[in-house]
Amino acid sequence: MNKKEKEMYSAKAKVLKALAHPTRLWMAEQLAGGERCVCEFVEEIDADFSTVSKHLSVLKEAGIVEDDKRGKQVFYSLKVPCVLNFMHCVEEVLRSNAATQAALME
Repeated sequence: MNKKEKEMYSAKAKVLKALAHPTRLWMAEQLAGGERCVCEFVEEIDADFSTVSKHLSVLKEAGIVEDDKRGKQVFYSLKVPCVLNFMHCVEEVLRSNAATQAALME
């Protein structure tokens, strides 16, 4: 693997790492329905503002979300909505694994 390929795989891994936390994955999936205010996530996750902001910051740094500050509120939206298409594949893997496990139990 050459230097350019290593950099590309590193960049891909950064996106996957950002989504590898359950709360951040949930947030990204919520944003598939449209932009959301940080305050909405604070209420729904039952976490403090700084924790929610940190999660959103990780998603933003990975290029998954973008923000729009309006007065004192910050709204987030998916920068590239197709990033969640990968989750359908992940769900298929989970179904396949469950079917394999069920077959072993028979």
